[in-house]
Amino acid sequence: MAERIRSAVAAAAGPEGFREIKMFGGLCWTINAHMAVGTGDDDLMVYVGKDGTDQALTRGARPATMGQRTMGGVVLVAAEDVPDADSLDAWVRPAVERARAKPPKTPKK
Repeated sequence: MAERIRSAVAAAAGPEGFREIKMFGGLCWTINAHMAVGTGDDDLMVYVGKDGTDQALTRGARPATMGQRTMGGVVLVAAEDVPDADSLDAWVRPAVERARAKPPKTPKK
C-alpha cells in the first residue's frame, strides 16, 4: 500500500512537493507540513477535513481513531476499497489539494 500511495502522492504533488515521514505507527505524506494521507497496516488514512467527513463516510470510509479518540477530519479507507490507481487517486488527489491550499507551517524550533 505504501508504494502505491507514494506514487499517487508524487503524481498529485510533484516529486519535490511532498515529504514522507513516520507517523501514527506507519507512514504519512505531508504537503507544506500538513498531513494529506498516510498508511499503517493496509488502510489508507486520508485527511478530508471536518467539512468532508460526512461525504467520505458515505463513500465507504470509516472514522479514524487513536485509542478511544476519533481523529477529527481524518478517515480510513480499506485497501480493498482502493483496488486500482484510479480509485486510490480519487482519495489522494483531493487530500493533496486540501493540504496544498493551507499556508505552510513554520518549522518548530
